[in-house]
Amino acid sequence: MLKYYGLTFLPWIILAVVSGFNAQAGAAAGLVAAVVLLAADLRRGRRWDGLVLEISTTIFLAGFTGLVLAAPHAAIVHYGASLSIGWLALTAWVSIAVGVPFTEGIGRRQVSEEIARTELFHRIAVVLTSVWAAAFTVSATCLGIVQHFAPHQTGLLILVKVACFLVPAWFTRWYPEVAQKRYFEEHDIEQPIA
Repeated sequence: MLKYYGLTFLPWIILAVVSGFNAQAGAAAGLVAAVVLLAADLRRGRRWDGLVLEISTTIFLAGFTGLVLAAPHAAIVHYGASLSIGWLALTAWVSIAVGVPFTEGIGRRQVSEEIARTELFHRIAVVLTSVWAAAFTVSATCLGIVQHFAPHQTGLLILVKVACFLVPAWFTRWYPEVAQKRYFEEHDIEQPIA
């Protein structure tokens, strides 16, 4: 699962790192990475509901690349970090609103179709996606504030970005087992032996 998230967020990491030197190069490099990763997943036959983040990333980076190439000195370009994380927040919240939380498609890769069809699996996905969405929302807000008032505080910007991903990643690793255990206890079901 960590490998999945590492690859999924690779275009964002490339955008952040390379944009530190050149915004246009960072956006273009992030877009190329997003397209390559999405194409590879499509070739592997991945379901669209497991590619919500990849598709959303490609759309954002295409738009952002167009923006930084067309108007490299526009004020909004200086808010790239908060915009990108804000886009991820929007993606996560919309995926919940339409009933297809992005973590559900990701989780399907690790379980049988029988388990993926259960209400418990869906509820866990909603909770996980909500945590990611909240982390993205808080992070985008914090990044926007820092970028506005203290844009040269690189250490603080990095700290916010790292926390934005580490906290929900830790929760994603921890929560499903806890939710399953609680569900089995509440319904007096013997837990399957792993």
